[in-house]
Amino acid sequence: MTLDNLIGTQLEAVEPDRTGVERLLEAANRSLSDASLLDLSNEGRFDMAYKAVMQIANAALLANGYRTPTNRPGHHQTMIQSLPKTIGVDRDTMILLDGLRKQRNVIDYSGDTVSASMANEAFEQARLLMKQMREWLNINRKDWLR
Repeated sequence: MTLDNLIGTQLEAVEPDRTGVERLLEAANRSLSDASLLDLSNEGRFDMAYKAVMQIANAALLANGYRTPTNRPGHHQTMIQSLPKTIGVDRDTMILLDGLRKQRNVIDYSGDTVSASMANEAFEQARLLMKQMREWLNINRKDWLR
């Protein structure tokens, strides 16, 4: 299956947008910076790390000429599950990132607490995803990097 198969249901085709990608990655860097603050609650750190994952996944789609319609349910899931096609994230990592999405939903809707190890894991996964996104851009979009 290709991402083109999802156009009209879960994705929209757009022009790849260097400025938009850079803006999303800058936002993800700010989110990662906030997620690294040990004075922040575990919940806050987890939320900021998850936000970074979403910003990176969104940038990956945009760099490939897609976006998710945010008015439809499941757009976070689509962004994460498209990572193997957009920047070559391996299946195990995608499953782990999707697990973070599911944990976030449980936490947000149940009020469950977040352990330090859970917050640390979310931060580490977001950091690694940013590294992979930068490597992908370096190989595929050399002219996009400053």
